[in-house]
Amino acid sequence: MSGLYFEEFEIGRVFKHAITRTITETDNLLFCALTHNPQPLHLDAEFAKGTEFGQRIVNSIFTLGLMIGVSVGDTTLGTTIANLGMPDTRFAHPVFIGDTLRAETTVGEKRESRSRPDAGIVLFEHRCFNQRGEEVAYCKRSALMRKRPANP
Repeated sequence: MSGLYFEEFEIGRVFKHAITRTITETDNLLFCALTHNPQPLHLDAEFAKGTEFGQRIVNSIFTLGLMIGVSVGDTTLGTTIANLGMPDTRFAHPVFIGDTLRAETTVGEKRESRSRPDAGIVLFEHRCFNQRGEEVAYCKRSALMRKRPANP
C-alpha cells in the first residue's frame, strides 16, 4: 500500500504526479461507449469540424477520472474508505485527442470524522494541465480516509 493515512496529510502539501498521459482516439471512443454517451462532439469528426473547437473534444468525465486516477498512487492507494463528494468541478479548456495531460493535487483541508473514530475527511484539490500548461480541469474531492492502525 502506498497511500497515506489521514494523519500523514498536511494541509497545503502539493503532490506533482509523475504519471502523464497522451490521450488517444481509442481512449475517448471507449470511454464514450462504456458510459453510453453518444455526443457527436466527442465522436463525430465531421460534426465537430463545424463547432467552435473545429475538432472532436475528449469527454470531460474521462478527463476528470484520469486527473483523479493518476493521483491515487501518491495519495490514497489502499487508504481511502470512500469518496464523499466533489463539490466543485470545472473544465477551463477543452482536451483534444493527442493532448498530453499531467496532474497535481493539493491537500486543502482535513478534519476528524464525527461518526468514525478510525477515519478522517480530507479535501483534495486536483488540477490537470495540458502540454501547453493550460489548466484543463479542476476538482475539489472530499474523501473519507483511514487513520493509521493502532497495531499495524
